[in-house]
Amino acid sequence: MAKQQEATDLQRALKACKGSFLSVGFFSMFVNLLMLVPPMYMLQVYDRVLSSQSEDTLLMLTLLVIFLFMVMGGLELVRSRILVRVGNRLDTMINHRLYSAMFRRSIVGQGGQSAQPLSDLTTLRQFLTGNSLFAFFDAPWAPIYIGVMFLFHPWLGMFAIGAGIILIILAIANEKSTQKLLSEANSEHIQAQNLANSNLRNAEVLHAMGMLPGIMGRWSKRHHEFLSKQSQASDRAGALTNTSKVFRMMAQSLVLGLAAYLVLQGELTPGMVIAGSILMGRALAPIDQMIGGWKSFVGARGAYGRLNELLQQIPAEQRRMSLPAPRGDISVEGVAAAPPGARMATIRGINFEVPKGEHVGIIGPSAAGKSTLARVLLGVWPSQVGDVRLDGGDINQYNRDEIGPYIGYLPQDIELFDGTISENIARFGEVDPQKVVDAAKKAGMHEMILELSNGYDTVISSTSGALSGGQRQRVGLARALYGNPVFVVLDEPNANLDDAGERALSQAIAQLKAEGTTLFVISHRTSVLKNMDKLLVMKEGQVSMFGPRDQVLAQFAKKPRAQVSQQNSARLSAIPGGRDGGEKNE
Repeated sequence: MAKQQEATDLQRALKACKGSFLSVGFFSMFVNLLMLVPPMYMLQVYDRVLSSQSEDTLLMLTLLVIFLFMVMGGLELVRSRILVRVGNRLDTMINHRLYSAMFRRSIVGQGGQSAQPLSDLTTLRQFLTGNSLFAFFDAPWAPIYIGVMFLFHPWLGMFAIGAGIILIILAIANEKSTQKLLSEANSEHIQAQNLANSNLRNAEVLHAMGMLPGIMGRWSKRHHEFLSKQSQASDRAGALTNTSKVFRMMAQSLVLGLAAYLVLQGELTPGMVIAGSILMGRALAPIDQMIGGWKSFVGARGAYGRLNELLQQIPAEQRRMSLPAPRGDISVEGVAAAPPGARMATIRGINFEVPKGEHVGIIGPSAAGKSTLARVLLGVWPSQVGDVRLDGGDINQYNRDEIGPYIGYLPQDIELFDGTISENIARFGEVDPQKVVDAAKKAGMHEMILELSNGYDTVISSTSGALSGGQRQRVGLARALYGNPVFVVLDEPNANLDDAGERALSQAIAQLKAEGTTLFVISHRTSVLKNMDKLLVMKEGQVSMFGPRDQVLAQFAKKPRAQVSQQNSARLSAIPGGRDGGEKNE
């Protein structure tokens, strides 16, 4: 027997809202019962008031109808407000989990960096709070109206059933003809939006090098595909929607003719003619409303499917037992890893140990796996084989919110966020002014920040702002050093620094040494490596050399001489009468 798939957080959230949906269904029952008031009022006016000529009867009926309409309006308002609160409750229950899953998906590379899940949640919430959903609550009560029509005359009931069947067929045809196109259109739209967002993040490059026409052409192609498929779906849905609307109006008119014929035969009263037409319209309205709102239903269904898929792919992180604060001992045991989504490992067979407070420089040619190693050391990317241990425990055994303050990371591509400089340095937690200033001083940024018009309260954005590239890198360095972390990884920390920035970086590294902080520095510049205790040389994804800095540099010095000697020997042996040939002649 197949194991039943565990419900996602979205499904559990919807289940938690089940009571509210039942309440809406309960109120919908009374609303639909009160929908019988208009036809019954018409029936009484035509068959009782007009025949009796009683003004008192008309007055009492009218007052009663007004009261019942007010009750119905109140019930409609109540169920509408319930659905609004259901949508808000669903959003509140799921948005943190969804944001976390979306964030982790961008880390592990499953689906790329996109905020589409938040848009999907909005689409689902808007459907739950919109008028389209009421059709699904009202449709089950259509048999009540058809039942009353049967009480009037069986032919009227049979006519209503036949018309309802035709409308249901049109609804099914609408679903079958538009489902695939709308799904493909939504997919194209999401990809076009992601491409546009990516282009906007690189607007300066596109503008500077005149790349906008070409890149806009790529976006336009996807957008055109979206418009084309959506137009085809809308054309088909529009034709069926209009057909449904015309047919419903025609059915309401034809039922009048049928009822009039039955009046002529003496089998109905004149009041039943009007009442039957109203009941007919009310019975068919939910089906017609479903067809009209089918596009929003399909959009909500697609959003629900994508959200469920995301939550299944990225399960919630289980809270682990809190571990003691780390000291900074690092050991890497047989690690092999690759960027998310890649099958072939870019680093493999990595083994080394670094005790607390030791500084290690990581060097090697491009694509040697240095940045991959940095991300694996931090637990950002999981290892395929082996373990990265912090104080003897796997780094992934720590709760990230608990281990984060003890880790500092300066990535190669500096990413700051919308907010003030102090908020960025404080990692958007509670801003501790003393810690912010201390971190800025370590990075050599304190005086520079004070020179800004708003100082630490200067607002910067993720892509631009009042800071130069070098200043942004130093703010990133201050963020990495905030709170005195015990384990710091700096990836090309001096890539954008001038001489003053280099000096500030050297001072920061010296202070980290004095504080006993474990440090890994990836750099191609030898200036930042002169104060390292050890060097780790990466080549083709493996550790080529690892040991004390002077020892590794000495091996580097010997290696080129050995290579030159081998090349010269190869050249001499290839020359007739060379060194090897001379020895033979002797």
